Amino acid sequence: MIRVVLPAHLRTLAHVDGEVKLEVEGQVTLRAVLDALEARYPVLRGTIRDHVTRQRRAFVRYFACEQDLSHEPPDAPLPDAVATGAEPFLIVGAMAGG
Repeated sequence: MIRVVLPAHLRTLAHVDGEVKLEVEGQVTLRAVLDALEARYPVLRGTIRDHVTRQRRAFVRYFACEQDLSHEPPDAPLPDAVATGAEPFLIVGAMAGG
């Protein structure tokens, strides 16, 4: 069971409270987790990744085990602590300003 923490605006959009728990078959990768998340909550399609390119949106970041995974390859395995459900996978809305 993979635990995913979404930013408040995406929790509201998906009508969920707290963490989302997902079953991911096979190797637990960034792509596998995001595919499972979008399959379970279709309203999130296009909010985290681009519809066509499947690239991370500019103001979205991925974290796990205190590491920024935003620039990792989509098929790289996530840390074992995430794969076992011991630690959550975090999707964070980044901020910009001047």
